[in-house]
Amino acid sequence: MVPVIALVGRPNVGKSTLFNRLTRSRDALVADYAGLTRDRKYGEGRMGERDFVVIDTGGISGDEEGIDAEMASQSLAAIEEADVVFFMVDARAGLTAGDEMIAHHLRRRNKLTWLVANKMDTTNPDVAFNEFYSMGIGEPVGIAAAHGKGVRNLLDDALDAYEETLPPEPELDEVEGEEDFEQPDSIRIGVVGRPNVGKSTLVNRMLGEERVVVYDQAGTTRDSVYIPYERHGSHYTLIDTAGVRRRGKVKETVEKFSVIKTLKAVEDAHVAVVVIDAREGLVDQDLHMLGFVLEAGRGTVIAVNKWDGMTAEDKAQVKEQLERKLHFVDFVRIHFISAMHGTGVGNLYEAIEEAYEAATGRWSTNYLTRVLQDAVGEHQPPMVNGHRIKLRFCHMGGMNPPLLIIHGNQTDSVPASYRRYLENTFRRVLKLVGTPVRFEFKSSENPYAGKKNKLTDRQLHKKQRLVRHAKKAEKKKKNKR
Repeated sequence: MVPVIALVGRPNVGKSTLFNRLTRSRDALVADYAGLTRDRKYGEGRMGERDFVVIDTGGISGDEEGIDAEMASQSLAAIEEADVVFFMVDARAGLTAGDEMIAHHLRRRNKLTWLVANKMDTTNPDVAFNEFYSMGIGEPVGIAAAHGKGVRNLLDDALDAYEETLPPEPELDEVEGEEDFEQPDSIRIGVVGRPNVGKSTLVNRMLGEERVVVYDQAGTTRDSVYIPYERHGSHYTLIDTAGVRRRGKVKETVEKFSVIKTLKAVEDAHVAVVVIDAREGLVDQDLHMLGFVLEAGRGTVIAVNKWDGMTAEDKAQVKEQLERKLHFVDFVRIHFISAMHGTGVGNLYEAIEEAYEAATGRWSTNYLTRVLQDAVGEHQPPMVNGHRIKLRFCHMGGMNPPLLIIHGNQTDSVPASYRRYLENTFRRVLKLVGTPVRFEFKSSENPYAGKKNKLTDRQLHKKQRLVRHAKKAEKKKKNKR
């Protein structure tokens, strides 16, 4: 079994720094800012031949109120999930009441716990360790997560201790009916939108548990959280992202990193669910986010949230606004939902799978060429310089989004209106719902190009030779006379 290691402790003791060190990534946001991590975040690590899973958590101070209380509940949930707990303390700051509260909880849970004193690069171990012994957690282990000092020894000792707690493996002849199952690929769903439109509430509703922090405060989610799960035998990975505001309103350095994480999450996703607040209507930032998702080529579903409690007149106005402003994405499904009450949330999966299948579909060259020929037969390309544009065959050049490459002559001159005609035709025939489609036109080389001039040159040389011969013959006649 792959062990699960939870990193817990007070805010700003270096948990996210150690998370990045163990996973050899930069997946967790790191800054000199207390309370940066708010949801529990999972990552995979490997040390030698041993794999493990790391959970980064928000800080626990013991006096949480409001959103901090929600963050603390995420940390306590991570402790329950973990096989090994790294209880991190700040060696520079020394022992605090918050450390003692966490230690009391860990002693009651009877977890395999390691007391990790971080930031030991400028601290005397003899002085720093003395006060931590009183918590009754065990011998402190000094590390400097920022520089990697002591991290490998800590991890080796922890994994050795965990393996000693495992029951002995059965002999090969005792294992019956063992089969090698491959984990199927999951559909990665990115939940994106402006701050406080209900993204985390929607994620929790889709998961059926309070998996991410939900609080009535814009900017609650600051990092992108990847959550794998299974539903009705299908595998998914939900990506809860930070809300993206207009550039002029992004002032905190931490929030700027969050925006970068959100845009990267869109790139990682197969399908993006763009969440819109029905009570605020469709604003410019919603259109900017939708444009970015389409520019990235991701399958798209629009979820109009907070639909409950609105009057019939308000609903009619919102629908009229959506129809007027979203005409350029008429291939995207729009669902009206209430993430808080669950209304319409289940219907999102049908649209998500439809967009995923369209974005990752494969079609043979013969089939795509037949579709192209039928489209050309129904509506011929225009004439250019007295010559008809010829489109000969089509094949796939990529997927997610689908890339269709069309070969022919004078393809650089295909007008935008005819390109839209081809896009609408292929979208209708291939049933490309919920995904953008891209076309690339390539002109075939003319095998006879340049031969006309060469032929004229040969004819000219031949004519010149005939003229020279004629002059010589005329001269000979004169000499004979």
